[in-house]
Amino acid sequence: MTADWAWALNGAGTWAVTALRIVAIVAIAWIATSVLQGLIRRFRERIAQRMDDAESVKRAATLGRVFRYLVAVVMSLVAGVLVLSEIGISVAPILGAAGVVGLAVGFGAQSLVKDYFTGFFLLLENQIRQGDVVKLGEHSGLVEEVTLRYVRLRDYDGHVHFVPNGQIGAVVNLSRGHAQAVVDVGVAYREDLDRVMAVMLQVAQLLREDAAYRERILDKFELAGVERWDESAIVLRGRFRVAPLAQWDVRREYLRRLKAAFDHHGIEIPFPQLALHAPPGILTPSPLPGHA
Repeated sequence: MTADWAWALNGAGTWAVTALRIVAIVAIAWIATSVLQGLIRRFRERIAQRMDDAESVKRAATLGRVFRYLVAVVMSLVAGVLVLSEIGISVAPILGAAGVVGLAVGFGAQSLVKDYFTGFFLLLENQIRQGDVVKLGEHSGLVEEVTLRYVRLRDYDGHVHFVPNGQIGAVVNLSRGHAQAVVDVGVAYREDLDRVMAVMLQVAQLLREDAAYRERILDKFELAGVERWDESAIVLRGRFRVAPLAQWDVRREYLRRLKAAFDHHGIEIPFPQLALHAPPGILTPSPLPGHA
């Protein structure tokens, strides 16, 4: 009877020690997770205080949530493995089975994993922000939402494009820093190019002095000169350095004013035409029969 009681007490003591160890593991994992997540949150808040851009603050918040989630997942996995080891369950077969299942899932969901990894680096490197106008392969438009899974664009026609992050190869951002409003103007071959360029510079200066466009145009008009010879026109190229997303409005207004200026100065804006040149006498009518 004494041996049975000793065995029972020994077993109860072992289970009590195991239970205490499990409680300690869970408590330590919970405390470590809370501390690490709190450090990440405070670090994100400190960075956000130094940012003036609301979109950058939102990006920092998104990255902070991602890091907090990763900390929770890693600590939960570590704590789970330690608890199973304390109970006496061998984790080696479980890890082996998990590796096989993970491999199978990885092959089936590799595009999804690629989307998340690419989305993480898009946010981390600040390549795309909400409100930007971008080109992502064959898709382009205004960025309405950026997540770890996809980028949502709305094009000029109002169509919404959901572009998976894993399919994004190169990002062309049209609204970062400044933009260039490039203008190609065709004039007739008979026009005096120096006179034409003087009119172009004058119209550009007047546009830059306009109160409605003064803040959008960042520098004086840069006239590159003759760009090419087309079939019916000589093409002159110039550009404005403008604020982000202002290139289209500035270009349209400049072309509108330039048309009026060309009309005022009698400068011809050519259209496709065909000129026929014949050797002398080829068009002389032949004499009618009996009228030699």
